[in-house]
Amino acid sequence: MGDEEVIGCVGVLTVATRGRAGPGEVLVKVRGGSEAFLAWSPEPLPKGATVLVIESRGHRAVDVSEWDDPLGDLFQDPTE
Repeated sequence: MGDEEVIGCVGVLTVATRGRAGPGEVLVKVRGGSEAFLAWSPEPLPKGATVLVIESRGHRAVDVSEWDDPLGDLFQDPTE
């Protein structure tokens, strides 16, 4: 079962994704805090990229897409 609540949330990659070669990790603002999920993307994305969660794979894994926030940087990377 997926975690539908994270779909549409914005996050930042704390570990780069490798496209089809494997997942990275994303820190997502959800449920009043931030939570880490395995992050899958069709193409490799670098650490620090802002992403949008587009699908939940369940078991704390999500599909993400690179996101350019039209309102500015709403998500600050807590590792910086």
